This record gives sequence, C-alpha cells and structure tokens, in this order.
Amino acid sequence: MLDIKEVLYENPLIMAIKDGKDLRECLKEDYDGNKIVFVLFGTIETIPTIVDKLKDKNKIVFVHENLIEGLSSSHYSPSFIKKYTRADGIITTRAQNSYEARRIGLSTVFRFFLLDSLSYESVKETLKNISSDLIEVLPGIMPKMVTEISKRTATPLVAGGLIRDKSDVIYSLNAGAIAVSSSNYEVWKM
Repeated sequence: MLDIKEVLYENPLIMAIKDGKDLRECLKEDYDGNKIVFVLFGTIETIPTIVDKLKDKNKIVFVHENLIEGLSSSHYSPSFIKKYTRADGIITTRAQNSYEARRIGLSTVFRFFLLDSLSYESVKETLKNISSDLIEVLPGIMPKMVTEISKRTATPLVAGGLIRDKSDVIYSLNAGAIAVSSSNYEVWKM
C-alpha cells in the first residue's frame, strides 16, 4: 500500500470531484502538483473510466463507494473497486468495508459527518474500533472538533466539506488535520 501520509505532507490539498466538470478541471495541467483526488460521483459503468483518466495523469485516486450508483456501500464495493478499477483506495462510512478494503490491499479513508453532539459521540465510539489509513471529518470548518478528534486517534485526519478559502485551510491544518479536501477550484490552486 502507498504511504499516503508522505504524499499529504508534500501537498495537503486533496481535490474532491463531484461531477464531470470537476473531473475535466482537475485533469488540467494547472493541478499537476495536486496528487490526491477523492471521486464523489459515478456509476458502476463509468467509474473505471473516471479512475483511468485520473491515473493516466498520475493521480492517487480514492473512490467514495457510497456515492457510486450501483454500489451504494454494498459489502462487495471494495472488491468491485479493486477488480474493475485502478483506484488506490476507497472512501467509506462503513467499518466493515474499511476492513475489507485494507484486507485486499486498498487504502481507506473513513468518513464521519459531524451534525450534532450525538454524531460526535458516535465518532468517539467508532474511533476505538476502526481501521483506516485516514479519517475524514465533515464539515472541516470546525477547528475545535478537528482538534478534539485528532487527539483521540493516531490515524491522520482530513478536514473536508465547506473548505472555501485560505483561512479555512490554515485553521484546519493548525487544528490537527494532515490535509483538507475541497471541491473548490480556488482551494486546489493554493
């Protein structure tokens, strides 16, 4: 498996793409220095082609299995992604899929949504049992929560969601995130 931490230390900005327009934008030479892409769209028919286009540009690709139409977090998702794409890893909200992906040689990003105090309690409990290469916390514009969660785990943390400008990036990184993910093209250029 790849050493994702090393890549993120060199460039802590992750391009999150949510549609064909974002895909075309991130394939431009302007973003050759940005190495990691989170793919947040597609179908079981289109995801192999999407990943191929990114891999041909030497990107490290994580596919969000929950957002690929036809996979929808099936326990077969990691196997499908491994067998039919050249993706480096998956993004998931399911612990069993994270374990399976790692077992078959894919890197993993475990994604948490912080909506309220109940979801925060769930994150604290899940952190005790999850095995992943990275943890992504959304929304990433809550530095206090990023700090608290990063103190609870040795797994590197990514802040994602609503990262819109340089100050959001700086706050997240200073709060303990190893990287930020964003679909904002201006953030990609930083």
